[in-house]
Amino acid sequence: MNPDIRWDHDRESRTGIPEVVFGPGKTIEHLTKLFTEGEGLRFATRLSLEQMDALDKLATVDRVSRTAVRASKALRDLPPVGVITAGTGDIPVASEARATLAALGYPTKTYFDVGVAGLHRLQAILPELKACPVLIVCAGMEGALPSVVAGLVDSPLIAVPTSVGAGVSEGGRVALMSMISSCSPGIAVVNIDNGFGAACMAIKMMNRVGMSK
Repeated sequence: MNPDIRWDHDRESRTGIPEVVFGPGKTIEHLTKLFTEGEGLRFATRLSLEQMDALDKLATVDRVSRTAVRASKALRDLPPVGVITAGTGDIPVASEARATLAALGYPTKTYFDVGVAGLHRLQAILPELKACPVLIVCAGMEGALPSVVAGLVDSPLIAVPTSVGAGVSEGGRVALMSMISSCSPGIAVVNIDNGFGAACMAIKMMNRVGMSK
């Protein structure tokens, strides 16, 4: 391994989540070495176009989620984590969550474009959502969807504010504050656009209650 890189081989045994490569700031040389040296899973997030091009022949690159994975973990026999978006503009963030879960071996089911502007769309999938052990709900604009979903299901819900929106939406800050201020109990909120963090929280929830065994 490159002497500049100190891979944390024991992180998964300590935390339940293996080390994951955060793309920004990584040189092409660093990324190439990470994906060619060592064995087992390699997963990178927030990759630039140049970085994705460099990894295209070394890993499976998903240009929507801006991730790359080598040697994904085997898919576990578990009910899927539900990954939901209010609109299509939230799909890249939700895709980062989905890609993270898939790389680490957790099944997902996605439900895109079911926001509060058309509640009939949410009502149509409600029985499926209730079957999911954990839900990740991504929304921009006013960030209302997690509050609505949390009032309808008994599963733990991880809310992800996205930077989708204009003017006073302030790059996702309004959605963030709305989710933190929700009157629906049982919502955990991660940082703006942090699909990866939401996926890790979902994994820790499932690991803690023994669902991964």
